[in-house]
Amino acid sequence: MKLMCVGTRKGLLVFGREKNQWSLQKTNFQGIPVSQFFADPVTGDWWAALDHGHWGVKLQRSKDRGESWEEIAAPKYPEGEEIRDGVPATLAYIWAIERVGDKVYFGTDPGGLFSYDEENQFTLNRPLWDLPSRKKWFGGGRDNAGIHSIVVNPEDSKNFYIAVSCAGVFETKDGGESWVPKNKGLRADFLPDPTSEIGQDPHLVVASPADFKVLWQQNHCGIYRSVDAGANWDFISEKDGPADFGFAVAASETDPDTAWVIPGVSDEVRTAVDGKMCVCRTNDGGKTWTQLRTGLPQENCFDIVYRHCFDIQGQELAFGTTTGNLFYSSDLGDHWDTVSNYLPMVYVVKFLDLD
Repeated sequence: MKLMCVGTRKGLLVFGREKNQWSLQKTNFQGIPVSQFFADPVTGDWWAALDHGHWGVKLQRSKDRGESWEEIAAPKYPEGEEIRDGVPATLAYIWAIERVGDKVYFGTDPGGLFSYDEENQFTLNRPLWDLPSRKKWFGGGRDNAGIHSIVVNPEDSKNFYIAVSCAGVFETKDGGESWVPKNKGLRADFLPDPTSEIGQDPHLVVASPADFKVLWQQNHCGIYRSVDAGANWDFISEKDGPADFGFAVAASETDPDTAWVIPGVSDEVRTAVDGKMCVCRTNDGGKTWTQLRTGLPQENCFDIVYRHCFDIQGQELAFGTTTGNLFYSSDLGDHWDTVSNYLPMVYVVKFLDLD
């Protein structure tokens, strides 16, 4: 059975597909915001990051595909660490979870990267946290800087990227012992120096499964693509069309020139463009964009799609919106079906295949 795991403001919803129909199979953590979900491809463990608000961040792990869960003590910043001078560093949000080699990594607000090892211990990545620029990182959609993307080279787990809002993209080639900013070509029009090396605001970064050197970025100031492993970024927003501002981006598993975005009006007006839901696809590396609307609402639509709410697996795409709509396509976005219109706000969407 294929699953679609949907983290929402009111729990983790697990949809299953049988005979080409999606249906809700189970609900975990009902009533609790689920900020991130991750299925470990090595161990099979499921991870769910919970945002309890007043009660803080909680972390849950399941070893039986969500049948039961155990709480894992959330990562904790060492005593005395500061976000900036005079402001203690306290875990406020888990925004990214990814396996890197023999560890699982967690990207957090306020900008710390933690690894979880086989000894069941969390370790703060000191080289990243101790970067001289780190105390100048600042918040975008959240009060403080946060790591929302972890992108791993499938051929070399010591080589991976993290993306920070607001700071930019950073790469390590030595397993996190050192970090280099990779923001050349990006613009942060909200800064005094829009081309500043630090202070850029990526909304999400993904790599092409077909060619790791090809990176896609949905950014606060447009859509960007790199074909040289992040050394340079090219601005590829659509000049006279909707493909520009947004959060989510999905890359084709087989073609490094193909990707999808889901646009919104702007940062100030976070709703669907012209009140019509639209997915945009490029097949030529961002030179041109095609609008995909069949099956999507084309009037009175106020939806927008957050950064982790868009997933791809083979020919299949799915995304969830801020107003609780969940859509699915089996043909690379040419046609869309509605899975549900009645969900809480969606924070994350992930496809899974059961053996």
